[in-house]
Amino acid sequence: MTPKTGNFGAKTTLGTPSLDRIEELGIIGAGGGGFPTAVKLRTQVPLLIANAAECEPLLHKDKELLHHHAEPFLRGMQIAMQLVGAREGVIGVKEKYQDIIAALEAVAPAGIRVVALPDCYPAGDEFILVHMITGRVIPPGGLPKDVDTAVANVETLMNIGLDQPVTNKYLTIAGAVANPVTLRVPVGITIGEVIDAAGGPTVADFGVLLGGVMMAKPAADLNVPVTKTTGGIIILPAEHALIRRHNAPWMHIAKIGRSACDQCRFCTEFCPRYLLGHPIEPHRAMQSLGFSQPGDLTVATLYCCECNLCTMFACPEDLDPKNVCVQGKPVARERGLTWKGTPESITPHPMAEFRRVPMRRLIARLGLGEFRNEGPLTEHNFAPRKVTLPLKQHAGAPAVATVQSGDRVRIGDLIAVPETGKLGARIHASIDGRVTVGSDAVVIET
Repeated sequence: MTPKTGNFGAKTTLGTPSLDRIEELGIIGAGGGGFPTAVKLRTQVPLLIANAAECEPLLHKDKELLHHHAEPFLRGMQIAMQLVGAREGVIGVKEKYQDIIAALEAVAPAGIRVVALPDCYPAGDEFILVHMITGRVIPPGGLPKDVDTAVANVETLMNIGLDQPVTNKYLTIAGAVANPVTLRVPVGITIGEVIDAAGGPTVADFGVLLGGVMMAKPAADLNVPVTKTTGGIIILPAEHALIRRHNAPWMHIAKIGRSACDQCRFCTEFCPRYLLGHPIEPHRAMQSLGFSQPGDLTVATLYCCECNLCTMFACPEDLDPKNVCVQGKPVARERGLTWKGTPESITPHPMAEFRRVPMRRLIARLGLGEFRNEGPLTEHNFAPRKVTLPLKQHAGAPAVATVQSGDRVRIGDLIAVPETGKLGARIHASIDGRVTVGSDAVVIET
């Protein structure tokens, strides 16, 4: 199989890499966190890892991009390598995608190689990914650069290679939908319009999860706009356990956890960060529900990666250790608590490799086996009459609008910039039209 390339008008030469150019284009981490890419690449390391693990069930976006748009992805990876001074680039891909691996190996330029990853969750967590590829452990609260590595995901690198303002987003629509697909959609379009483009829901009463099912956020309604970080839209029957779990109120979680946790330790024994040797033990966080929170219980919650494996897979009582850890984080920060160890003291658990959770087993545990696990990239001509562009689509502070209500803009025009002196990202118009500026979003209507 030869990777296909799309006609994006991308440059055929590598060009001069520039962090300023990446910042101008509004490129951020497209995998969920939304960290400004120009800031992330402002480092010098010998290794760049392209995160193509895509470990969330039912999502296929990154795999589809590697299949159809390998050229701009590889070009972006080369540019990123130049910017960070990397001598080597590694693409981490699930071993089950042998056709993708073979195709990439056939066209990858010198200095870039492919590493096959196990089909487990959460292989896409950058701490886990870095350890699987390099054998090194990023220290608690640390960054990949602490172990001489930089990590970026597939769509982010592709956006660098395209050298255009980010006005579109690739995402997978899956679950209880007529046609599970991966689509390229204008940023700011409603999730309802995207769901309709996939044939619509197959059930009358449904809920929607944004992102992957493990780390998803429930959508309040179908008017929620797609942002630069939306990687998946999962439709499930309203009575599905995942919809109920993601919508459970904190008081309910705390009350049930306080009375029902039997301290079996399964949540801890399956915790991927605990298995890396990090000071996180979810079962001890559960203890804090019944007692005043001493520092040694609370500080560990800072290092929870919120992968949800403890809650969705490990706990036999259907409790919610992940959200208990999340609630403990601000308490630890308020008290100024931090981990006092040293990187040298971190030792991965000897059973770490053998406690990886296979994707097939996770899908069964989550009750997703009835849904088609596919998402081919499909062309769809979106022509929205209105888009809503939140000023906060990224890590950091909300952007500041550079346009005024009544202005007319065209696709790619700059409409918002980071606040002076604060972390943020630029935002560009995704359709032609007239602008209305609100307190937290810019609306464009044709």
